[in-house]
Amino acid sequence: MSLSKNHIKLITSLGQKKYRQNHKLFVVEGVKVVKEFLNSSFELHQLFSTDNSFAHLPASILIEEHELKKISKLKTPNRVLAIFKIPEPKKIEFTGLILALDAINDPGNLGTMIRLCDWFGVSQMICSKDTVDCYNRKVVQASMGSLTRVSLHYVELESFLSNTDLPIFTADMNGENVYKTNLPNEGVLMMGNEANGISDAVKSLSTHELTIPRFGDIQQTESLNVATATAILLSEFRR
Repeated sequence: MSLSKNHIKLITSLGQKKYRQNHKLFVVEGVKVVKEFLNSSFELHQLFSTDNSFAHLPASILIEEHELKKISKLKTPNRVLAIFKIPEPKKIEFTGLILALDAINDPGNLGTMIRLCDWFGVSQMICSKDTVDCYNRKVVQASMGSLTRVSLHYVELESFLSNTDLPIFTADMNGENVYKTNLPNEGVLMMGNEANGISDAVKSLSTHELTIPRFGDIQQTESLNVATATAILLSEFRR
């Protein structure tokens, strides 16, 4: 079997969220990331490879490099592209440290934040429904396989925050200095939209406000990138 027009049509369609949801499928590219998903609980639907490294898999199809370029979104395609099934969402556990996101739009930021959660042992992320889809190709690539170990839940954020007994921490320029704050082992860390921050409705449900102070002599930088700020705050929660 070789790469068919139907394969190309399906893979191209999965670039759009509505088709990912309809087919319950998403695309993963590159040897390292594909292997992460193969070694996880995610179920493989189809795999296309330019060599025999994955020939032992029943769903594997050997293709030529020029065919891989047709279906890849990477500047330099890396030997393999796979389609995996989107799993049923897990039940939210109201325990531990949880990262919550309010309207994160940039796929690179979300992918990085998934990777950060994996690094800092945060197993759950709660996302507003207008946060970028975690099965977007750019998110999957930026997460570098961490999506296999971190559960994302897309919910009505205000409802979730209203129904948790965990303390809710928001990042705010006027908040308490994070380096001088005693942080708990459990709680919800809330991060906001890249341009507009956390919405007023969500912010009103916060129980604590934190800030990362600026140390430069000329303090003209308005804010940190949201993924960078998340890394600093998660590090402080785990310190």
